[in-house]
Amino acid sequence: MDNRPVGIFDSGLGGLTVVRVLRRLMPNERIIYFGDTGRMPYGSKSRAQIRQIAGQNISFVEEKGVKAILAACGTISSNAPDILSANEIKAIGVLMPGAKELAETGFERLGVIATQCSIESGAFQKELMRLRPDAVVTAAACPDFVPMIESGRYRADDAIVRQTVTDSLRPLKEAGVQALLLGCTHYGLIAEAISDYLGGDVALIGAADASARALKAYLEAEDMQAESGDEQYYTSGSVEDFTALAPVMLGYELRSGASFVEPFPLEEEQ
Repeated sequence: MDNRPVGIFDSGLGGLTVVRVLRRLMPNERIIYFGDTGRMPYGSKSRAQIRQIAGQNISFVEEKGVKAILAACGTISSNAPDILSANEIKAIGVLMPGAKELAETGFERLGVIATQCSIESGAFQKELMRLRPDAVVTAAACPDFVPMIESGRYRADDAIVRQTVTDSLRPLKEAGVQALLLGCTHYGLIAEAISDYLGGDVALIGAADASARALKAYLEAEDMQAESGDEQYYTSGSVEDFTALAPVMLGYELRSGASFVEPFPLEEEQ
């Protein structure tokens, strides 16, 4: 047993969907969550800035005495995988677990959606082709999804959500994808709208679910499970907005309030 917490971070509240899944899978785990809402969205930043952010966020949760880290962000996972893999404390991203589960569906026409920066990096596509060289992979950037979800629009019956999904996913529907990886943890919140547009026969693989399962497997393999769980939340943006929207992502009320963290400076912005 290991009662140290796990550290989870994301550009905003989307990573709370990972907390939601992990809480269901491992209810006794202690969790430190950092939502970097003061600097979101990551997808519009330069690769150099994203790599700076990866190091800064890792350092922040490490200072909390964590035993493992989950970067609940496809943008960081696809642009800084070497930073995650080289970290002394085990750090898991969403790219490899998600790609692995998508590849294992066995379908030939695979799709992946993520932020602009993630898709432009080619990391998701490269990993999928490594795992399934026989597959046809269609990738699409969805830059409008994160701001829309973070503003509180995620319901399938919301006309703006439906139109945004239609505009963003038209290339995937035209390609006839049979399984789709939601490469950003935010996207699971609009999975119903995505399924409605693509059709219920298209399998959806959530990066949040896949990464939570990967973290669970690691902790169990290393006999590092905790005995009693608690949660601490930090945000670099509005604490009021964070606490108002967090229950939507978690599916339950916050067990503790959120603490404000001054946004870490980026060298290119100084």
